[in-house]
Amino acid sequence: MTTQLIGTPDTAPPTPDSTTGSAAAWGGGSSMFTQIRVLTGRSLRALVTDPGVILFGLFQPVIILFILTQVFSGMGKSAHFPQGISYLDFVMPAILVDNAVQSATQSGIGVVDDLKNGMVARLRCMPVHPSSLLIARSLANLVRAAIQIVIVLVLAVTVLGYSPQGGPEKLLASAGLALFITWTLGWAFIAAATWLRRAEPMQNLAVIAILPLMFASSAYVPVDDLPAWLSAVAQANPLTYAIDATRALALDTPGTGSALIAVVISGVIAVVGGVLAVVGFRRPL
Repeated sequence: MTTQLIGTPDTAPPTPDSTTGSAAAWGGGSSMFTQIRVLTGRSLRALVTDPGVILFGLFQPVIILFILTQVFSGMGKSAHFPQGISYLDFVMPAILVDNAVQSATQSGIGVVDDLKNGMVARLRCMPVHPSSLLIARSLANLVRAAIQIVIVLVLAVTVLGYSPQGGPEKLLASAGLALFITWTLGWAFIAAATWLRRAEPMQNLAVIAILPLMFASSAYVPVDDLPAWLSAVAQANPLTYAIDATRALALDTPGTGSALIAVVISGVIAVVGGVLAVVGFRRPL
C-alpha cells in the first residue's frame, strides 16, 4: 500500500494559462521568438473578441476624412496648392499618417493595461525576456493599424471616389510608409507608458501629440499658406516629412526624397524609444 505524503510538491505540468499561451510554449526556456509569437497572438486574439477596439480607433481619421473633404473641397485653392490635385488626393495621405499617430498611442495604452491587469507581474515569474512583451505589443498594434488603413482606403475609394495618380503600386508604398511610422512612433509611446504607468497621463499625452503635430504640419494645407511662425514649426515637424513623402508616393509627384528623411527620423525615434522602454519596463512594479 502506498502512502500519500502531505505537502509533497506537485510535479505535474502547469495548467495552460489562457492569458499567456500554453505552458508547453514557455517550458524549457523558450526562445525569444517563441515568446514574441505567443504574446503577439494573445494581443491579436483580443482584437477578434473585441472588434470595437478597431472601430473606435477609426473614428477620428474617418471623421476628419469626410469633414475635411466635404468642407474644403469646394473652396478656392491657394497659389501654393499643387496644380491638378483635388483636395481629397491632397489630404488622404495625411489621414493615413494621422491614423498612424493614433495607432502608435494605442501601443502605449496597451502596455499600461498589461501593467495594471497583472499580466506583467505574472510574466516576471517566468523565464520571459523583458522586451518580448513590448515587441509583441508593437507588432499586434501594427496589425491593427494595417486593418484600419485598409478600411479607411476602402471608404475613400468606394464612397468618395479616391483614385490617386500614382496608381495601386504607389498607393501601397504610401500605406507601407504610414505603417512603418506607426511602428516606430509606437515605441515612443511604449517608452512613455513604462515610465508613466497610468492611463490618464497617457491619454493626455496622446491628445497633446496628435493635435499640435498634425495641424502644425503640411497635413491639411500647404506649409507656405501657414502663418510665418507656424510655417517654421511645420518645417521642423517630423510629421511634415512623413506626410510629404506619403503624398508624393500616392500622387507620383516630386518629393519622394522626404521618405528617406522620414525613415531616418522614425528609425531614431524607434531606437531611442526602445531603449527607454526596456529601462522603464525593468523598474519595480
